[in-house]
Amino acid sequence: MKKKHFSVLVILLLLTGCSNQLDDVNWKFWEYFTNDTAEEVVEETPIEEEPVEEEEQPEESPQPEAPPETIENQYVLEEPFFTVLNEEKVIENTENLLVLVNKNQSLPADYVPSDLTIPDVPFSFEGDYEKKYLREAAARALEELFAAAEAENVEIFAVSGYRSYETQYGIYNTYLKKWGEEKTNAVSAIPGHSEHQTGLAMDISSRSAALDLTEEFGETPEGKWVKEHASEHGFIIRYPQDGEVITGYQYEPWHLRYVGKEVAAYMDEHDLTLEEFFDRAIKQ
Repeated sequence: MKKKHFSVLVILLLLTGCSNQLDDVNWKFWEYFTNDTAEEVVEETPIEEEPVEEEEQPEESPQPEAPPETIENQYVLEEPFFTVLNEEKVIENTENLLVLVNKNQSLPADYVPSDLTIPDVPFSFEGDYEKKYLREAAARALEELFAAAEAENVEIFAVSGYRSYETQYGIYNTYLKKWGEEKTNAVSAIPGHSEHQTGLAMDISSRSAALDLTEEFGETPEGKWVKEHASEHGFIIRYPQDGEVITGYQYEPWHLRYVGKEVAAYMDEHDLTLEEFFDRAIKQ
């Protein structure tokens, strides 16, 4: 290729004549044809870079959803044991053994438990009166409680159990005339709002408390024993000390309410009133 270029140059010199001086020749141009190291200029085509494939990342395993937050020590309770109210806050499922009767919700005026019976325990009075009666489950549990007390030489007496709406009406109005509304409402229930009408409550006492229903009973050996062992037989002290702000009633160490052994043990362990228990209970 370079020889062909040289021949072309010679021909050009001859055609232009010998009169032109050799010094006019562009020797740099000549070097282009004579330099063995000269390389042909080749326009380089840019090489396209192959795209770098991104390394596939392993798919993240789906994380399980966090469980909903729950109140500590909730109690799972079957739905039939929750109290059902109508629009007037009158209880509809009256036979419920965990029925919640208080100042905000009441029993129907004509409600009488269907399974009332007299427990085989010592009473503080003679004769056949309605206040000797309890519902079947509560009566059997009370017999167990009294038998356990007797086995430990603790003498207690049953004083007042079931109470009809009419009886509560008479008692409430007697107190109302004697003490006035404020004091009466602290110690006695408005008719329909008394736990005694459920047939699940029994007031108890002892000789050391003169068989009376007084706060002093809680300080007697018998009262202390009952407080310690009531839950073992399915009972709670319904109106505990310092519980008035929740229950609406003054301390009544004599007032036992049947709720069953499992619920009673739970309430005793966590020091709850029945109202507080239902605040923690969730439906199964």
